[in-house]
Formats: sequence, C-alpha cells, structure tokens
Amino acid sequence: MDDPHDMTDLADLPRLRPTTPSGAARRRLERWADGRHGTDRRAAGLAVAAFIAGTLAAALVAPAARAQETAAPAATPARTDGEHIPAPQPITAPKAVIELFTSQGCSSCPPADKLMGEMIETRRDVIVLSLSVDYWDYLGWKDTLAKHGHSLRQKAYAKARGDGKMFTPQAVVNGAAMAIGSDGAAVERAIAKAPRPSVPVAVETREGKLHVTVGKAPAGIVAGEIWLCPVASRMDVEIGRGENEGTHITYHNVVRGWVKLGDWDGAESTYETTLKVPPDFKADQVAVLVQSGSFSEPGAIVGAALTPLK
Repeated sequence: MDDPHDMTDLADLPRLRPTTPSGAARRRLERWADGRHGTDRRAAGLAVAAFIAGTLAAALVAPAARAQETAAPAATPARTDGEHIPAPQPITAPKAVIELFTSQGCSSCPPADKLMGEMIETRRDVIVLSLSVDYWDYLGWKDTLAKHGHSLRQKAYAKARGDGKMFTPQAVVNGAAMAIGSDGAAVERAIAKAPRPSVPVAVETREGKLHVTVGKAPAGIVAGEIWLCPVASRMDVEIGRGENEGTHITYHNVVRGWVKLGDWDGAESTYETTLKVPPDFKADQVAVLVQSGSFSEPGAIVGAALTPLK
C-alpha cells in the first residue's frame, strides 16, 4: 500500500531510536504543562521548548524531483524586491494546527494562501501548514509544490469525518474540523470547535542530533503516530498557465516532506536522529505532529510544535 505522505521507509533513514527524556527535556515539559493547565497562562504555553541547530534528512521524501518534471519555473524561497520577511518564530503549545490544502491551479486558493500568511504573522498560538495537492494539475499547470500524498491525506480526512468533502482551499483544524480556507470567520469557528492539542512536544539539538520529546498522553487520548515535516516558511511562485496564469503567489509554511519518527503508545518518549535537508527543499523550519490513528485513518492532532532551523 502506498504511503499517502510519500515518506521514506524508516530503513532508509539514519537510525531513529527512543531514548530516555533528559532532565532538561522533562523540565521543559513540566513548564509546558504549567502553562496549559490550571491558570492556563498563555505566555508559559508559548514558551520556547527548544531551538534546532541541525539539518533534516537527506532522504526525506521521494518526490523532490516533482518540480523538475515540469517546464515550470522553480519556486524560490523568498522575494528579492526588498520586502521585509520576518524570521520564523517557534510555536510550542499551539491552540490549533491548521492544514491548508491548496493548489497553484485553483483560482479560489490565492485568498486562502494570503489569509494563512496573515495568520502566521499575527497569531502565535496557531501552527499553519500549507499542503499543496496535485488533483488540479490536469487544468494546465502542474503544481510545483504539490505532493500526491497531500491529496490522499485530504481524502483520508474526508473519510474520517464522514462528510466526504474534499476541495480547495480547505482548512483542516487539528485533524478534526474543516472550513473553507479563505473564510476567516469559518476558520476561527473551526479552531473553536476542534479539541485543543494537549500533549506537550519539545524539540532540540544536542551534539549534532535532533531530539524530539513527546509527553505523556492525558486521560482520553489514544495512541497514534509521530511525524516530522521540513517546512519552508515562504515560497514564491510565478504561475505560467492554468486558472492563475500570470500571477505571483506567495505560499507560507509549505510542507516539503514527511518522516515518520515512530508509533506512539501514549507514554512519554524521546526520539533522536541525525537529519539533513536536501537543498532544494528550502526548509528553514521543522514541524512535529503527534496524531492519533494512522496515515490511512488519521485522527485528531493531539500535540505539535513548530521550530525554526538555526
């Protein structure tokens, strides 16, 4: 069965091994919990768990050549017109994870792409991720950022919700609620509706290795999987054909690949690995998602963190 995330087989990755959480990691998780429960101090909940000074896996995903299969101009990481581009900021205790399913071939998507960019700039309690899909490629423009796995992930969400709704732009919040991605009010309602992630996640680099620590699941949280995604904070694309022909579109927090760190049984656990980013990914952040269910039957996102690469 094909993996909808186009992930690499774990056998092809540098060894991922569970480790005992360090004292520092435990203290970060305790501070995270102090901010999430009781007095619910937002500032503590948004405290930086860790910074990454490493790089991501050389063998992250197979479709790195997707953009080379088309005569389309390659996406670039940032504009060169003098516009100020804010540096990515860490988010360690998000109220919500928004996955925007978007497409360069969809004329309805640019307003959603812009809205997500505005949310990234103004909201420090939300992780926004752009997942480009490929099912509009037949309209005349092959999406240079799309992964077929994103189309399959969106389909799996629609099946899990039971509504069968799959369109662009579509925002899926915490793996549970969905909304039209360009409708800000609807997105806010979905954020309010979806259960907030409650499992603490900390990411750090020690001695050249990436360490991901996932806290113990609260009562009622079922087991699932832990995923790591390289993320490009900004990709600018000139659309040459299709419904958006002749337009310049900026995509924010673009997911460039998926690596399964392992299955999660609800216990506190830590994974470590040595990872390296392929240069053409242009990734300057890493997202870690703890999600119930499986890749073929995804459930709620119960924990997440987004951390810039240093």
